[in-house]
Amino acid sequence: MRDVLQTEELIIPENVSLSIKSRLITVEGPRGKLVKNVRHVNMDIQLIKGKADKVLLAVWQGGRKHVACLRTIKSLIQNMITGVTKASMRLLTLLATNVLSQGFIYKMRAVYAHFPINCIIQDDGKAMEIRNFLGEKIVRHVGMLDGVTITESKAQKDEIILEGNDIQNVSQSAASIQGSCRVRNKDIRKFLDGIYVSEKTTVLTE
Repeated sequence: MRDVLQTEELIIPENVSLSIKSRLITVEGPRGKLVKNVRHVNMDIQLIKGKADKVLLAVWQGGRKHVACLRTIKSLIQNMITGVTKASMRLLTLLATNVLSQGFIYKMRAVYAHFPINCIIQDDGKAMEIRNFLGEKIVRHVGMLDGVTITESKAQKDEIILEGNDIQNVSQSAASIQGSCRVRNKDIRKFLDGIYVSEKTTVLTE
């Protein structure tokens, strides 16, 4: 069964400017600018000006999977707003807290049983070198995607921190690091060595 019309709305905060042209979404805020192309999704996306600017998403004559794209694009825009603004999503939606956030943070931990994994940050946080994984001589190089920086944690041993405005680039960079340290030709229930995501959050300051 197809619905004639399904819509979703998203309120835009005051300190964020958003523009839409041919389903090319541009969001600008205190932390920078993000651009996403969603032309592969067939839907109406309108920016409605008023006391509180909002984005209206609409799908006409859509099936179940087509209608599901509404929430997907809405969440994508919400993540873009979170990335470029200093206000947390809780503040933007509920206006119930004074906590401020800055972009997205992924924390990763190096796990090993015998051979210590050496993580070396290179190119001012734009790349990482992994040595001595399972005692192997091979050196693994992992580059970060655009807008993502990697640093070593000063509070926790064997922990690295990835930070950036674009949640897709941050999460994909973390996945590239974890994927480069996959255990092959061994029982993964016994050989648990690797670099794994331990926490997904935002930088919180008062």
